[in-house]
Amino acid sequence: MAGNVQRASVGVFPENKTANVPTDQDVVVSAEGGTLKSVRVDGGKSGTLKGVLSADRTRWRSLGNVRPSAEYKVTAVTVDAAGKQTETTSSFSTVKADKTFDIETIIPNKDYTGLTVGVGMPVMITFDQPIADRVAVERNLVVRSSKPVEGAWHWFDDRHVDFRPRAYWPAHTKVRVEAKLAGVRGGAGMYGKRDVKLDFKVGRSQITKGSVNKHVLTVRRNGKKIRTMPMSAGQGGVWKYHTTSGIHLAMSREPVTIMTSPGIGPGQSGYYRMTVYNTVRISNSGEYVHSAPWSVGSQGNSNVSHGCVNVSPENARWFIKNTLIGDPIIITGSPRKLEPTNGWGHWQETWQEWLKWSSLKDGPTVNLT
Repeated sequence: MAGNVQRASVGVFPENKTANVPTDQDVVVSAEGGTLKSVRVDGGKSGTLKGVLSADRTRWRSLGNVRPSAEYKVTAVTVDAAGKQTETTSSFSTVKADKTFDIETIIPNKDYTGLTVGVGMPVMITFDQPIADRVAVERNLVVRSSKPVEGAWHWFDDRHVDFRPRAYWPAHTKVRVEAKLAGVRGGAGMYGKRDVKLDFKVGRSQITKGSVNKHVLTVRRNGKKIRTMPMSAGQGGVWKYHTTSGIHLAMSREPVTIMTSPGIGPGQSGYYRMTVYNTVRISNSGEYVHSAPWSVGSQGNSNVSHGCVNVSPENARWFIKNTLIGDPIIITGSPRKLEPTNGWGHWQETWQEWLKWSSLKDGPTVNLT
């Protein structure tokens, strides 16, 4: 005579009719006396919540965040030892959102930098609202790479967080940034509006080094010297006319740039406004590597510029063509140091200085498969 078969029972957390569930709360469904055939957590307009089943199919756990101001229905189907199926439903509601936040800009991107960048390229995120809960947001910023990289996020202020590796990216690395921010708490009553994903590639390794004392730029690609260019740097005298020393990054490539004298208006002594060709921007304080046919005679022997790095028209054409946004351009010998916040001066900070402004500190990137 066959014994009685125990019916499968289901446990759901959060419990049925629970209100004000935090958005980072895991949804857990468990079965006793049987297994889970299926679990569905439906938030209506907020979408279906993804999850993962345990190997023995007795436990289901959600992946990602639930959305704020949402009603969720949990539907679980269990199977007992006799093969009998039972459907169980439950529901819960989440905390209310007073407002949302979103990513305003993310760099690199297709339009500004292109999606193949130099080995020094940071990931730079700007939010449209001030972020109070930096830990919650940073925890949901995931960097995946095809080659292992140690790196960390760094908050410059409550709207800007950037990622850089401890050392330059390995050449030819594929990178994916996953900002899993939908439903993430950014502050009191404020939650992430959506998830954002970015894929980009790191190109060949190209590092340019220049000395204001030796008056020469040397370009190395994958460790091999490929070009030497005579240069003329800032003439000094006035502090703003010194080229900054430090690890710059190529920020833009501009076929034509209108340059004006910093802090000096029309009619004032020292005022200039000129059209310059084939320029590569290296800071926010007006520094470029650019074509300067008027200073060719000084290039290689003296410094006569107002702070830019002057090279010949031929070398400028070559440099703009062969530079990727994010390529390091390292200038030495000047008493004026590049500030970390002057353009993309991220590499001016030591790794220890960089980590001071990271909520979660450093760690390896996630493998990109």
